[in-house]
Amino acid sequence: MAFVRKEEAERVLEGYLKPVLGFALRRCKSSEDAEDLSQEIVLKAYRALLARDDVEDAGKFIWTVAHNALCNYYRSVPKNVIGIPVEEMEELLACPEAEEENEEAVKRLRQEIAYLTAQQRQIVVAYYFENKKQEQIARELGISAGTVKWHLFEAKKELKKGMEKMREASNLKFNPIKFTGYGINGSPGDKSPDDFFRSVLPQNICYAVRNEWKTVNEIADDLGVSPVFVEGEVQYLEEYGFLEKQKNRYRINFLLEERTTELLKAEDTAYKAAAALYADALFTKLTESGILESPDIESGYKADKNFLMWTLLPYAAANSRVKPKNTISFQEVATIRPDGSENIFHASVGEPVTPEGYVQMNNWCGPMWNATEKHTLWQIGSDWSDFLKHHEFWTYQSDSVKIMTLYERAQTEALSRDEYAWLAEQGVIRVGGTAEKPEITWQIVILKTPAVREKLLDLEEKVRNTCADELDKLRKAYSAAALESIPQNMRRAKEFELQFTFYADGRFLHRCLWELLESGKLKLPEEAQKPSMSTLLLVN
Repeated sequence: MAFVRKEEAERVLEGYLKPVLGFALRRCKSSEDAEDLSQEIVLKAYRALLARDDVEDAGKFIWTVAHNALCNYYRSVPKNVIGIPVEEMEELLACPEAEEENEEAVKRLRQEIAYLTAQQRQIVVAYYFENKKQEQIARELGISAGTVKWHLFEAKKELKKGMEKMREASNLKFNPIKFTGYGINGSPGDKSPDDFFRSVLPQNICYAVRNEWKTVNEIADDLGVSPVFVEGEVQYLEEYGFLEKQKNRYRINFLLEERTTELLKAEDTAYKAAAALYADALFTKLTESGILESPDIESGYKADKNFLMWTLLPYAAANSRVKPKNTISFQEVATIRPDGSENIFHASVGEPVTPEGYVQMNNWCGPMWNATEKHTLWQIGSDWSDFLKHHEFWTYQSDSVKIMTLYERAQTEALSRDEYAWLAEQGVIRVGGTAEKPEITWQIVILKTPAVREKLLDLEEKVRNTCADELDKLRKAYSAAALESIPQNMRRAKEFELQFTFYADGRFLHRCLWELLESGKLKLPEEAQKPSMSTLLLVN
């Protein structure tokens, strides 16, 4: 276009007066600002049309002037986040000057994009940041162009809502929790808890939904992090059963207990009283019965009654014939996970002041057992044994089956040197003699017949029946305290575990052994005995 005359410039601009005013009204904080901006746009365009001879498309030129003037307007307004109209975010994000001058606004806008659904977020990024056409986005995502357009429209509405609200983080943002312990009740799979809870992010995600259903965005608000980081963790935890999903909301699906000083006191009182009632009586009954001398019990340490008691007493207590009165089944409350495990996972938070005299369980595992057609291997690991030096907990199942299989073969044939070496490394056997003629001694406790097991359990049953009523009262009192802080959806799982209190209950077994050590009836094992202690092989 050549230089235009005044009359021609006025005629061109006359057709843009209303569109330019509408453009300004949609983008400014007030009608007064819009009128000022529209006048500025028209005036700049008028002067430019009179002064330039390189304007080929007057309409395109006028809108370029309009966008530049808008950038100047954004630069001049106060930098508060909510004051910028999100509906027209393309101007804000496409204008480098506006982005530089409105850094906080752009930062907030991009933060809000993270709160969109995954597909909306993908479309918004492709359209506004990667400058892709709607048709191209539709092809890449395998959806219609109309669906892309609808998502962009909905995204703008959601962004506006987000920009107009104050997002409040919970205490977890500046005071995150950390699991103080965790474990499983049931079978382990191919993954350990560390695969899911190695960092504080998944731990705090679970804590955030401990008591109520929340969306990914609500969890992110609580933690003060981007939903983009929460989204993947939540999906992973839900896939493996640690969270459950209802529509677009999530809730915890395992036992996450808050340890308090009051709960520790209630626990310690109950377990100390129960062990005092039971442990000494069972120790005396086993010692006086003569069962420790039975030829059906074998061990490389058979002559050491103290060593035998470290295994036989907790085994008898954990396998009592006197069964709990509750009838909640394991299958009813356990979670079957994709890694092949079936268990109740439980974790604890909080570091309360430990009551005076409270007995800690250090390096405790079990009771654990596995069985073949012919044998059962039962074991506990503790701070008194070397179990954790010789077994990785998550390979325990395969290790125990291997031990039983090798034992079965060893009854009829000699094992290979490597097989004997492996058993010795596990602490199961002791190898003596010479290389040409080795002497193999099985160090663990072996119950050679079902009959001797039945005699052992007969003795335990008599002891338990004498204190059953007192144990039941202690159990009820402790159970009420333990259930008090458990969320409603996980109470059934906790009740399942509580029905075994003072039975196949690791803390009860630990406290019984502790009480007997304190009284001097049990003595600490010798160093050489630690790898094989508290391990029992039963002939079925």
